[in-house]
Amino acid sequence: MRSILIIDDDDTVRATLVEFFETFGHTARGAATASQGRQLAAEHAPDVVLLDLRLPDASGIVALDALLADDPELAVIVLTGFADVTTAVQAMQHGAADLLEKPVDLEALEAAVARAAQRGRLRQEVQVLRAHARADEPVAASLAPTLEALIVLAANNADAPVLLQGETGTGKGFVARQIHDRSPRNQLPFVEINCASLSTTFFESELFGHERGAFTDARQAKRGLLEVAADGTVFLDEIAELGQEVQPRLLKVLEERSFRRLGGTTTLRSNARVIGATHQPLADAVADRRFRADLYYRLQVLTLTLPPLRAHPDEILPLAQRFLPKGAALTRAAQDALRAYRWPGNIRELKNTLWRAAILARTTPIDVVHLGLPGDPSVVPTSRPASQVRTLDEAEREAIRVALAAVDGNRSAAARSLGIARSTLLEKLKKYGLEAAAAVAER
Repeated sequence: MRSILIIDDDDTVRATLVEFFETFGHTARGAATASQGRQLAAEHAPDVVLLDLRLPDASGIVALDALLADDPELAVIVLTGFADVTTAVQAMQHGAADLLEKPVDLEALEAAVARAAQRGRLRQEVQVLRAHARADEPVAASLAPTLEALIVLAANNADAPVLLQGETGTGKGFVARQIHDRSPRNQLPFVEINCASLSTTFFESELFGHERGAFTDARQAKRGLLEVAADGTVFLDEIAELGQEVQPRLLKVLEERSFRRLGGTTTLRSNARVIGATHQPLADAVADRRFRADLYYRLQVLTLTLPPLRAHPDEILPLAQRFLPKGAALTRAAQDALRAYRWPGNIRELKNTLWRAAILARTTPIDVVHLGLPGDPSVVPTSRPASQVRTLDEAEREAIRVALAAVDGNRSAAARSLGIARSTLLEKLKKYGLEAAAAVAER
């Protein structure tokens, strides 16, 4: 089973491709914008990304650069309705694994995805072998030494459950992958599920699988992620949100290594390693009787607490250099602003801020005005609760406002700097009430 991400602003195309790949038993997710796609790619580490070259918030080439900046080994297949030699060459030069013209033949697409996934697996195996050859070197230079040591400890104890704790955006998914990739299970599947995103029934179906007729929409039997993972790793994100009805079944898996599909009578075995993650202290959920104490004690055999970015200001610039798209650079003032900001959204906010800034700066070095950080960057802001972190709409509105200011309100120039169509910009100006910020006359 593969994990596939479709980034396309056409609702019909996106839904059709998601359904097509799910029919073959793959995990498929869709994103309508480049920013949403990049976020999903970071959160779910897909095997293959299908990327439309025309997106409302960025050009496909910019989106491709950003995806590969986050994960250089990611297999990205570009889909375009206006393929030509120049487009194909440009996409391939920027690292695309393949390019297909719309309307795409589904059989050809499935074959292309299989090829890309296979190449991706081979590259990952090479990386694993190289990592083993230099096991005394830290894989992620940005990790704090104490956290690095804990990751190594967790990786070496490949049968023990792991609990990852830390604020939203601190990189729990990344650390879970690091633990898997450095463990003896690294050649086996790594599967993940968000405990907060599904109802109890659908969560159980995803994790344990179901037999035909187990519930209303169960038209055919389905293997759960525990079966798919086999002897690999199962990552349960936001495990504090796990429904109380499911908790005893997960405890049984951890203690007895056995489970049943929904509606099934056959006992199945699971040797998968379980890694849980939460942004809220699990002990508090136990105290509030929302989480079983026995399950908590079973999960926290190895507990890794990821520090917020503001606790390690010396790591901000090394991380920023790592997240910058190819060819982008930071001015000294921008570097000072990055260090001064408190990053309530942690690593995820840093990545998104830099990507948006690179779009605004285009070919010039990223300066303070492109970052769009709230408040005076010369003053260190105080930490803000998660409820006050900017939404994506707020960030997009700010990016558009900064782009307009940089070109004296010229809509066409602002659209070009943002990498979107002028018509798309006009729609967003109306949506965010920014028409007055744009110039009436354009040349």
